[in-house]
Amino acid sequence: IPRRNLIGDRDFLQPLFIRQNSDHKSNGSEMFNNSSKGEIDSHGGGMNVNASNFVKHPPDYLRRIDQIAKTAANSGNQTATVNSEGYSKTHFRCDSLEAPGVVIKPHTGGDARWDAINMVSKGAALNLSHFQLLKRLGYGDIGSVYLVELRGTDTFFAMKVMDKVSLASRNKVLRAQTEREILGLLDHPFLPTLYSYFETDKFYCLVMEFCSGGNLHSLRQKQPYKYFTEEAARFYASEVLLALEYLHMLGIVYRDLKPENLLIRDEGHIMLSDFDLSLRCSVSPTLVKSSSINVNGSSNTGSNGSNGGGSGGILDDESAVHGCMQPSNFLPRILPSKKNRKSKSDFGLFVGGSLPELMAEPTNVRSMSFVGTHEYLAPEIIQGEGHGSAVDWWTFGIFLYELLHGTTPFKGSGNRATLFNVVEQPLRFPEAPQASLAARDLIRGLLVKEPQKRIAYRRGATEIKQHPFFDGVNWALVRSAMPPHVPEPVDFSQFARKKGGGGVQEEKKPVAAENSSPSTGGDPNYVDFEYF
Repeated sequence: IPRRNLIGDRDFLQPLFIRQNSDHKSNGSEMFNNSSKGEIDSHGGGMNVNASNFVKHPPDYLRRIDQIAKTAANSGNQTATVNSEGYSKTHFRCDSLEAPGVVIKPHTGGDARWDAINMVSKGAALNLSHFQLLKRLGYGDIGSVYLVELRGTDTFFAMKVMDKVSLASRNKVLRAQTEREILGLLDHPFLPTLYSYFETDKFYCLVMEFCSGGNLHSLRQKQPYKYFTEEAARFYASEVLLALEYLHMLGIVYRDLKPENLLIRDEGHIMLSDFDLSLRCSVSPTLVKSSSINVNGSSNTGSNGSNGGGSGGILDDESAVHGCMQPSNFLPRILPSKKNRKSKSDFGLFVGGSLPELMAEPTNVRSMSFVGTHEYLAPEIIQGEGHGSAVDWWTFGIFLYELLHGTTPFKGSGNRATLFNVVEQPLRFPEAPQASLAARDLIRGLLVKEPQKRIAYRRGATEIKQHPFFDGVNWALVRSAMPPHVPEPVDFSQFARKKGGGGVQEEKKPVAAENSSPSTGGDPNYVDFEYF
């Protein structure tokens, strides 16, 4: 199944093997960076675009489109992820991933994987020798991912291994550091858990959860008409929305949302992966009194963010409580003794029967980098105007459109045509499959070309939650909902014969044959479980 992949630097990352070199074939997805040094004189290598359509645009805009399109065309990848981030301008250089130790995350209480990690690490700090490498799952711009077993525990993880020399030679150490730092911050059911990290003389290693269900892109391709029902799309979109809300609360702009980066856990819920392109910034969460949600949870917000309050339900600054880090689907828990306990209204939580609203949107951040996937790039990125957290809501709209229609809305005959369509062409919906009025209204609100007019620009995920498309979703119990698809259990006994020796490349039986990508050329050592 063709994938839209990550662009790193022009020099391609070779497959990383820990024990021996191999002629193992990649999945055909080469990784490279669109370096913005110099001017590229090209118009898209045979793309069916009328150049006269571009005359009215300034030269920088033309060169920007041509540069992105040409770089991907040279790699043979028509839908690659663009990244020309100037990390040296915004970060101090670092040659190590050293950081405080990983601690158990509250949302993973009772997780047997933590018990196994703690048991093994009591005697000595975890290192590579504690893990049996079973299968190479794939590789990306900054590292390779392996299915591993923690020796003596029958517990399995996904380990991302990054070569220090390769990272340093391609100026990728800071990207690896960014990902590790972000993973260390996360504590959310729809985001990865970092169980451990360590380094050897040659490698940085991140130990994370292994997701047996592949990615959402592969799952969509397996649907009867290559698109999801609206009920299934709503399920996946609601979990992604909660993940993005949490990231924005932490001041993290994700910037690379696409079905390929959504992994399916054993129980069928999603996990958002791949954070090396994410942007960290400051954010000031604010609790505001709102008239847009009443006590019984009903709302009257449309795609333009308007409601019965006239002012979006946001009162003056005196009515705001700054610095609150509480998710918007929970009330603050204040539990005094019963005799002194006050009602919620006494705490000022209800105003005229309405709940307070959390705003934790990093709207003031501005990045000038090219980051994203061509079909998912927001107009402000292509035009070089600088972008902030609103790019995540644009990509959320593209994501929802793809789930419902099986394609992205602005896809052209090539990269240059796609970028032109994103900036210049209006949003259109196909006659079939026909999405509901509520779904189309939400997508229209998300895919507004001007970021300041985009739904959720100011109020973030809260505004999207109130949209009629999500009517009936119990946001506090999303994790308890039944997933549309639950993957078949993985039979790990197939690896029993490998214990005690043999390289990663000797394993011949795939974990789940139905998840193998055709682009591997039938190579049994590749499984389509990706973390990058």
